[in-house]
Formats: sequence, C-alpha cells, structure tokens
Amino acid sequence: MSKRTLRMAVGCLSLCIGALSTAAFAVAAQVPAADSRDLASRPLLAYADLADLVTSAPMVVVVQVKKASKVDPERTGPVRAGWVRTYVEADTKALLSGRAAIGGKVKYLADVKLDPDGRMPKLKKQTMVVFARPVAGQPAELQLVAPDAQVAIGLIGEARLRSLLAELAALDAAPQVTGVRDAYHTPGNLAGEGETQIFLKTAKGESASITVLRSPSEPVRWGLSTGELVNPDAAPPAPDSLAWYRLACTLPAQLPASAQIASDSALRQAAARDYALVMRQLGPCGRQRVY
Repeated sequence: MSKRTLRMAVGCLSLCIGALSTAAFAVAAQVPAADSRDLASRPLLAYADLADLVTSAPMVVVVQVKKASKVDPERTGPVRAGWVRTYVEADTKALLSGRAAIGGKVKYLADVKLDPDGRMPKLKKQTMVVFARPVAGQPAELQLVAPDAQVAIGLIGEARLRSLLAELAALDAAPQVTGVRDAYHTPGNLAGEGETQIFLKTAKGESASITVLRSPSEPVRWGLSTGELVNPDAAPPAPDSLAWYRLACTLPAQLPASAQIASDSALRQAAARDYALVMRQLGPCGRQRVY
C-alpha cells in the first residue's frame, strides 16, 4: 500500500475512531498472539468483558487479517502508552450478528497492545472477532465500538460467543438492569421465615425482580423473575450467562437506602441482609477491561 493510499484511508476512518480515542483503556488478555501456541497459554477474555463488547456492538464479525499498518497517532488522536494504532485490512469470514450490509473485505482502525519488547505483535493471517458499528454507505468500512474491540478468536472461545449472541437475540432475553427500584421484606408466621422482594430498574422499562425466600427448615432460596408475574420458583441465573452478567455487573454492592420501602428498622435490615446474600452468591463481575 502506498503512503498516499494509506493517508487517504486513515483520513476517512479516523472520523470513526475520534470519539473513542480520547478514552483511556486497557485489556488484560486481549492481545492478539503471534501464533496458536502463544494463544493457548493465555486465559480467555473475562466473560464480563466479552459481554460488554457484545452488548454494545451492532455487528460482530469474524475476519482474517490481511494487512496491518501502524498509523501516526497525530492523524487520529492520542494512543494509550504501550499501545499502537493500526489500520487493518481483512477478509470477512462470518457475520455473527448485525443486519447492515458488509463487504467481503473490510477495513478499520484498531489499537493493539505492544509486546513485552515494545514491538507490534504479528496480526497478518490472524483470525479476529471484531465488535463494530457499520459506517453509513460504506459496507467495506467498520467503526470499532472501542479502540481495543478487535480480539483474537482464540481468546474468546467461539462456542461461548455464539451462546451469548443467542441469549441476547432470544425473545425472553434478560433485560438490561440499571439499578434497584424498590425492596421490601415480609416476615412469615414462623421464626426465621420471610420473603424479600427486590424490584429492579431496567433500561426499557421491562419488569424484573428478585425474590429471596427463607424457611426455618430449608436453605435460603432466591431467583430472578422477568415479566409481569413474580415466579416464586425462579432460580438464580447460571454463572457466565447474560442474566448473570446483567445483575453481577450492574447492581450496587449494597442495597440503596432509597430503595427501602419499609420504615421499620428490622424490616429494612432483613431486606438489606437478603440483598447482600444475593450479591455474595452472584459473585464478582470480573470485568478487567477499562476504556
């Protein structure tokens, strides 16, 4: 590729990355490796990091890199220390999600972490998953949803990716949770018996709630209900599932005082206790990317 051609291509694509390039970001395990043996030694991208990319990307595309050229950051904005901005040309292998037209060959800008020796890792012939937005009227151009949203497929796990995409596309997909709306504990007739209902806020106003049930003769049970009806037999979401991600990576660590309906201190303490139990069983979000 001539320098003039590269300058023209970067000039066009830099408009796509401009809004992203001012944000600081880092990825613990995203670096495309030089060969399959190196990839095999690296852990998979954390589920929460994968879900962050998938849920923010109108298009998920599998590509094989044909060319990758370093780009002068003065043309596209600052690049995080230890990273390099690249202009990538790739062959489209599969469109896993998205409805926009896409070309058999695509080009985009991506930031790549330098290796321990400060060199740009080999990208040519690597199979990558690209999380992107379409560029209007340009089916051969993509805009990554984050500067680092090009990930080697070996660091994702294709089966895990396809499962997450299927969950997201399902009619009964877990809604996007934004917080806690209300929480209330109702004591039972026996000592140690009671029920706490936690109603969640969602991005599109869908119904979602958590019910915690206590009985003196049984272990504490809780579950997530979606839809208008609260299901007393609902179960907790499976770890590393879309529903788990919606809760573990969004809910506050402690029950907000503003969500407490009861004025009685004992009922408020019981609701907070049950909320804390839910958060412990969900476990940490595990997000590692910061962008």
